[in-house]
Amino acid sequence: MTPDERFEQLDDAALVRLAVRDERAFEVLVTRHAPRVHRLAANTVGPGAADDVVQEVWIAVHRSLKTFRGEAQFSTWLHRVTLNACYGALQARRNLPFDAVAEPASPHSPVRSSEQADMRERLAAALATLPREQREAVTLRELAGLDYAEIAEVTGAELGTVKSRINRGRAALRAWLTQAGTKP
Repeated sequence: MTPDERFEQLDDAALVRLAVRDERAFEVLVTRHAPRVHRLAANTVGPGAADDVVQEVWIAVHRSLKTFRGEAQFSTWLHRVTLNACYGALQARRNLPFDAVAEPASPHSPVRSSEQADMRERLAAALATLPREQREAVTLRELAGLDYAEIAEVTGAELGTVKSRINRGRAALRAWLTQAGTKP
């Protein structure tokens, strides 16, 4: 078994401890978590800016590994670092979040692409109307796929508060989309 294969079998906590001194362990963490980080960034800042945000996230994570205390799971901490980088990028360009949602790849159909683009625009507009806390909770649940407990850890909110924010956010999105003539 190669050293790289041994690293791949380790859990995140062990990899974090090793990654402080060993770049191969850090590379395994990046490989393991990069798709979720990129998806969250793309759905928050748009696919055009996501690569820059993801790069900033991994630079920040690499710099901060020495001070990561492990009180939260690595993935929870990573989502918070990603959201902070996204908000920084949005603030820097003074733009509303969710201006674009990643478009699925092929098969390409001009009609379907147009419909998807229209739906993305409506969804982006609807998400932009939500208060930041609701938008963040809904995004972490629906786009990043986190469970309620993980969202509570990432946001620092109580579990009941997270559930309430998601429920209110979904209701507001449903109402906005219905009023805009879209069947949610």
